[in-house]
Amino acid sequence: MSTDIHLAFAHPEERAEATASADPRDRISLRDYAVEAEIGAFQTERGHTQRLMFNVVVEVRPQSGPIDDDVDRIMSYDTITEAIADELAAGRLNLLETLSEHVAERILAHPRAMRAFVRVEKLDRGPFKLGVEIVRTRAAVPVQNQAEDASLHPVVVYMDNAAIAAQDFSDRIDRLAARGAPVVICVGLPEAHPPRVAVTAVQRRIDLLAIEQNAWALASRDQRCLVVESRTEIDWAIRQGRIIVWAPSKLVLDAPDGPLGHASNGPALAQWLAETLAAEAFLVPWGVSLPAGSRVPVETVPGRDAEGAAARPTLPPAHPLGRAAAWLCCGRVQPLRRLRRQLEYLEQNEGAGRPSRAGADRRQTAKGLKHWRGACGLACQAGRDLILRRA
Repeated sequence: MSTDIHLAFAHPEERAEATASADPRDRISLRDYAVEAEIGAFQTERGHTQRLMFNVVVEVRPQSGPIDDDVDRIMSYDTITEAIADELAAGRLNLLETLSEHVAERILAHPRAMRAFVRVEKLDRGPFKLGVEIVRTRAAVPVQNQAEDASLHPVVVYMDNAAIAAQDFSDRIDRLAARGAPVVICVGLPEAHPPRVAVTAVQRRIDLLAIEQNAWALASRDQRCLVVESRTEIDWAIRQGRIIVWAPSKLVLDAPDGPLGHASNGPALAQWLAETLAAEAFLVPWGVSLPAGSRVPVETVPGRDAEGAAARPTLPPAHPLGRAAAWLCCGRVQPLRRLRRQLEYLEQNEGAGRPSRAGADRRQTAKGLKHWRGACGLACQAGRDLILRRA
């Protein structure tokens, strides 16, 4: 725990070293870069500038050939400072989170940039620093439809073991195919958990192989399902309109930023694949927990048990009625409020300084708001049913 706390407050360069992937990468850094800008959501922060301090570390792909002391063969430091200057010049922002995200996007647009650590701090809010730090990897590249020269954004679906064994499995596949987008199905560990060993690297491979066995078991239930493991196979199958079942070992082990730490976590692996493929949506059964910060819209779907009956959210039996209602609703009301505020802000600012990005962000936020409104409705219905059962 002490190491985690140390890294939480360490310079981004130290964090980059601690979380480095197995493949070697070069790093360039910008330390204590101070600028003045008008930013902030509070009224007291409007109408005047305040000091901001940036600390940025960028992991870059190593140079394959000789540099020859040529600045055009490297990623220049100016790429970082210009990303900051251009973002601040694009228009006023309320949140450091938004500023950090946009700076990281600009940096990662460079062909050699692979991962960016961006820390931004306010220096004038008091006798302290208020800041945000984010880590972003290179933007996902969607599959290209070579015939029509268009991007293909699949729907990635995580199916739990109940869904794999459900009597209506083929009907589920029909509904997924009816969405009109390529479908990629992911699974987790089977019901019979794999053996446990003391060596972490070996355990990861055992877990990944067990997930692959579960993928083959799913594919055996419908002849339309094709098991694939490499990115080349995935791209080909998406272009052919096939329904894909992902066997994760190869991609996870080969990727520089692969989710090796989640080798036994099926939903986390599926979320990573959805982001890698630039999916249009990521579907998960009700109640499945995911790592925070998904860059793909997440949709929850009602689960069903093996007999095909609709599965309802289950409550910890020791919870009293009041805590049960909070358990059902508190995790959904706050995201709904945040999305509503974000949508209102984007609608007010669309067309001012960032028309194309504001429009895209507004559409994305509106889609998320619709999703969370539906989730709140389901939670409230479940709460009412619970009250009736307890009455």
